[in-house]
Amino acid sequence: MTRATDALRPDSLLYIYYLAGKIPKDYRISHDAFLGNWEEDDFSFLFFLEETPVEVETLIARWPQLQLLDTYQMTYADWQGGSIEPLHIGRFILQPPWETVVPQEGEIALTLNSGVVFGNGTHPTTHDCLEAIEIACRGNKVQTMYDLGTGTGVLALAAAKLGCPRCLAVDFNHLAATTAQTNVRLNGLEENILVVNGRAEELLSCPSDLLVANIHYAVMKDIVRSEGFLRQKWFVLSGLLNSEAEQIRDYLRTQPVLLLKQWHQNGVWNTILGITENN
Repeated sequence: MTRATDALRPDSLLYIYYLAGKIPKDYRISHDAFLGNWEEDDFSFLFFLEETPVEVETLIARWPQLQLLDTYQMTYADWQGGSIEPLHIGRFILQPPWETVVPQEGEIALTLNSGVVFGNGTHPTTHDCLEAIEIACRGNKVQTMYDLGTGTGVLALAAAKLGCPRCLAVDFNHLAATTAQTNVRLNGLEENILVVNGRAEELLSCPSDLLVANIHYAVMKDIVRSEGFLRQKWFVLSGLLNSEAEQIRDYLRTQPVLLLKQWHQNGVWNTILGITENN
């Protein structure tokens, strides 16, 4: 995450360059207006705070495997899907860096700079995961936590604020992991949260008190079948569409786990809270 993200406001104009191909990982774009590169499959989305055609042309000239497909211009608020204001979810207040909300007694404030990564708290699965994390963290018995597919890091931030001293936040997308690290710093939780850029399904060898995965089904089905899954105590599985959630539930019913609560939002999104019987 570059310093340009600190200048983001709802009315900031984003200039987005949509490229076929991936930029080599060892190449760094040093332009002052550069916000980040979001990679999806074999495509790259470059975000800037000003028009930078020369920068992009130079990039393509250096790496012929890249091809400019389209350019877009929109406000930061439009990119994030609407107004960006402090958001109250249960006890939590999710506030952008340019806003300060004084929490009332019992409330927990989280500063969230989403950058150009989705995950500012408005998605219904975020609401459900926060509620599930709060249930698991009652009694201060959650001392270790995995946040798989961390995105902006909001769920790891919440667990740490609820008293979990050791959280591992994982995302395969480099820009998401960098964004999460920015938010760890903004909330002063560097001693509590370690952010890793890696594959979620490969990082479950050690047990934890709480596993949270708000992630694609293609990864989720491998997570629940991994050897390390049953070493976790509490688990929160989210980001699942109806048919996907049913397949996960069918598999879990064959395993030594208890399904404690399920959320079904907008007729589409599903979240599962459970506990393994081996712990």
